[in-house]
Amino acid sequence: MHTTDELIQLALKEDIGPGDITTDNLVAPDTRGRGAIVAKQDLVVAGLQVAEKVFKTLEPQIDFKALYSDGDRIPAGSTVVRIDGTLGTLLKGERTALNFLQRLSGIATQTRTFVGEAGGTAVKLVDTRKTTPGWRVLEKYAVRMGGAHNHRMGLYDGVLIKDNHIAVSGGIANAVKKVRQQVSHLVKVEVETATFEEVKEALAAGADVIMLDNMDLDQIRQAVRLIDKKALVEASGNVTRGRLKELARTGVDLISIGALTHSAVAVDLSMRIEAN
Repeated sequence: MHTTDELIQLALKEDIGPGDITTDNLVAPDTRGRGAIVAKQDLVVAGLQVAEKVFKTLEPQIDFKALYSDGDRIPAGSTVVRIDGTLGTLLKGERTALNFLQRLSGIATQTRTFVGEAGGTAVKLVDTRKTTPGWRVLEKYAVRMGGAHNHRMGLYDGVLIKDNHIAVSGGIANAVKKVRQQVSHLVKVEVETATFEEVKEALAAGADVIMLDNMDLDQIRQAVRLIDKKALVEASGNVTRGRLKELARTGVDLISIGALTHSAVAVDLSMRIEAN
């Protein structure tokens, strides 16, 4: 798994390469400058510390002053960050810093809209593993800044027995039994189901969480009654904003939404730079 520092180094190397031939030939190394990152739309911000690390990787002594905190709602036209440093650093770090900030804020902003649709219910919205390769830790952080919750981080920190696992294990009962024999008693076991018969099998096998995959609203309500709080219930598949309000009222405990990360659109932020 990439660390944030590794991602920043990779992004800067990708963008600057052996040198910024434009900036290096226009700006003297000791020229000072100042910049301001401005929101060009209403948004929920996420990634401020990442943006700061981008500039401090290039110039450790740069003055980066965030005027908001991650998770804050920011109205269009607001100055989000003020930066003072060498003009070359501002020009070289601008795009990389904005790429991180725009992407992560886009996820946080979209997540906040989904959370709002489920308002008034006790359901938790959770993300999935449908993330940009290498960016998972950052994107799941942005989901939290938007007010939702994280599902498992990867294949290593939670048992989720899906259809293909069930097929190669000879059924739900066998799959749950095999896993229980191997993992710690502290690890919860989730089973994906698509039919009422599979829900019954998962209940009988002692699953801690039962995922209802691509069921319609009536089927979900029936499954919730069948499970009767003997396990946590997660709804998954084809979750859209338009469907979310009704889905949240079915009685499920969790709704997993891949769109929180894989379909988020970057928000509009810009950086204004001038010489001192």
